[in-house]
Amino acid sequence: MSRNYKFHNPVEEGLVFHAEDYPYSSAIDYTGEKGLLDDVVVIQ
Repeated sequence: MSRNYKFHNPVEEGLVFHAEDYPYSSAIDYTGEKGLLDDVVVIQ
């Protein structure tokens, strides 16, 4: 199972077209944009 599996659940369910478009996901933080949370630290 890939580490991005959880980010693709909303896409597979048809809720959004792109994982970063789902408002309750931290996937957007990995694209360099700001999500709902203020203090998300992305370690790559």
